[in-house]
Amino acid sequence: MLTHFLPALLIASAAAFGLAALSAVAGFGGGVLLLPVFTALFGLRVAVPMLTLTQLSSNGSRAWLNRRDLRWPLIGWFALGAVPCAVAGGILLTHAPLVPLKRLLGVFLIGVVLWRRLKPRPRRPRDPAFAAVGAASGLGSALLGSVGPLTAPFFLAYGLTRAAYIGTEAVSALTMHLTKLATYGAGDLLTRQVLLYGVALTPATLLGAWAGKHIVGRISDRLFVLLVELGLLAAGALFLIGL
Repeated sequence: MLTHFLPALLIASAAAFGLAALSAVAGFGGGVLLLPVFTALFGLRVAVPMLTLTQLSSNGSRAWLNRRDLRWPLIGWFALGAVPCAVAGGILLTHAPLVPLKRLLGVFLIGVVLWRRLKPRPRRPRDPAFAAVGAASGLGSALLGSVGPLTAPFFLAYGLTRAAYIGTEAVSALTMHLTKLATYGAGDLLTRQVLLYGVALTPATLLGAWAGKHIVGRISDRLFVLLVELGLLAAGALFLIGL
């Protein structure tokens, strides 16, 4: 069985490593770009739980490394909205037809680019506003795997920087990922294949993030963001036309 899945595993590991390394340069894009790759290799219902497993280890490590700068009130408000909506999204992923979900994914990927290009800079939100941010994040993440590019501006607008931003955003994401995994397990989406791939891809993801720190000075943020956005647009168009 392992030999049968080895080619796909090697491709997925290479993609996880490369995109984790690139996302370490500009701070976003890895999870969003991994989803089309995983979907092409394994199908959407397998890809989303697999991506969640890889994000669990990645966010967990960032949370631990920045544990002294966490903003727990924000995390609490975020979780208040994220947990129930992540459950709802996980249930929808279990039962919803795949074709509409792929169309939704295409719209989402293109929307990420439009959001980054057209979004106004949000005002500094109050703490309770993060319950709404968490609700939207929980639902979107459970259905589409990663919504980091859409939620990061709110954490930044609050005034979080460096370790406080990285750690607080990571712990907030963990509340979603843990809830999603529990819901996927209840809905029989955490199959043996998903668990094996998720565990196997974790080292590649962590190694890619580590490598990204060492190449950060060799590619400009502007060039990387442009490449990521072109990739998002191409992947979104493929999902919309049904490929």
